[in-house]
Amino acid sequence: MCLRKRSGYRPPDLINAKIYTGPIPGERGGELAMGGGRSETSALSGTGGGRAMTTTQNSQRPNACCFCWCCCCSCSWNEEERRRRRRRRLSQDTKMETIPNCEACTKPSMEEIRLWSQSFDKLMKNPAGRNVFREFLRTEYSEDNMLFWLACEDLKQEINKNAIEEKARSIYEDYISILSPKEVSLDARVREMINRKRQNPTPHVFEDAQLQIYTLMHRDSYPRFLSSSIYRSLVQGGSRTSSES
Repeated sequence: MCLRKRSGYRPPDLINAKIYTGPIPGERGGELAMGGGRSETSALSGTGGGRAMTTTQNSQRPNACCFCWCCCCSCSWNEEERRRRRRRRLSQDTKMETIPNCEACTKPSMEEIRLWSQSFDKLMKNPAGRNVFREFLRTEYSEDNMLFWLACEDLKQEINKNAIEEKARSIYEDYISILSPKEVSLDARVREMINRKRQNPTPHVFEDAQLQIYTLMHRDSYPRFLSSSIYRSLVQGGSRTSSES
């Protein structure tokens, strides 16, 4: 005799079973860990029919170094992500405005322009070079790196205690706070050091952070600057002027 025909018998897998009739959950997004990805699978089924949904998310990102304080590959990846986010925020802007609050400087000579390609230090020590490099950073949505560096240089010149505290607070809120749209890319160790020192700031409270951003600009942005149309047009213009004279 078939067991299914016995009075009161139900297969074990149907006891207390409920058929799902609700909507299929939407795809859940999640932050992927660096250097890998995540695969997420959800399945809902019931007697006489079923629904199944499979969501797979794979992403490849650069392998992150451990929390080294120098500007390593993870810092560069964070900088690229920050540029992407800012580019999305400014995606509706159709025109680059003139750079505000440029440093006062004279027109660079051809010799100065050529020196900028010899080393990043020579570029950053020259006011005209900083202005041109800042213009390039602005096209890459990373001008905040230069603004932070300049603000730290200004803080180093301050001697009044109240002014130091006010400028340090302003720099923290503008470039260090995770709530700021102008936040620069710093690793956890440097942020921890800043948080320890900011209660009693000195003119050098952001020195480690400033050096990290300097290194980031050197490794990440400077090579592209040298091959950019902004720099090449200066070299070509200077060469034409020299030949005409």
